Amino acid sequence: MREPQQRVVRERLVQALDEVREGVLEMGSMVDKAISHSMQALVEHDLDLARAVIDHDKALNRKRFDIETEAVNILAMHQPMAGDLRFILATQTIAVELERMGDYARGIAEIVVRMGYQPPVKPLIDLPHMAEMARAMLRDALDAYVQRDVAAAKALPARDDAVDALNDRIYHELIDIMIRHPDTVARATYLLWITHNIERMADRVTNIAERIVFMVTGELVEMDVSSY
Repeated sequence: MREPQQRVVRERLVQALDEVREGVLEMGSMVDKAISHSMQALVEHDLDLARAVIDHDKALNRKRFDIETEAVNILAMHQPMAGDLRFILATQTIAVELERMGDYARGIAEIVVRMGYQPPVKPLIDLPHMAEMARAMLRDALDAYVQRDVAAAKALPARDDAVDALNDRIYHELIDIMIRHPDTVARATYLLWITHNIERMADRVTNIAERIVFMVTGELVEMDVSSY
């Protein structure tokens, strides 16, 4: 293949990769907004907002399929090698992880609808804080994805552990409330479900971090604090 032709082929591949990357960032923004709105709906007893989060999940699912379709087209048309191939493979997995995070946000919104206008069994302070921790992790993971920042990706598991610790504290507080006030069991259980969903969001960010490390280095390992 002549050099000008090679340059054109490379430019087309780079453009296709950039479009997929932008798709991931757009999807990440959609997930971040879904988490924010689901927690706002919880705190403000906004059932209309909760239903909007539920409805919007369809758009997130479509975005994931769009990203995966584009990734498959790149594999078929350009046959990328080395780093470009790792980027496509990692991106496909990241899109799936983002879609799962969207599912958790939708799940929180569904719980909010089920709760209705019942008062919470404890002040809603720790749960929104926990959600903000997960959202910050997500934003930093997406930055690491764009910047190909392995160090930033490897720093995320420690923050996941902080989310886990807060999850454990909230869990034990809610169990204690249920024991002392059996009439609160149903309402406390709703909050337990929400706490679990937020904790799983942070776990998904750690999975994204693993794929970023693979994308840059070719190394695919399970990440935890003891490893770094």
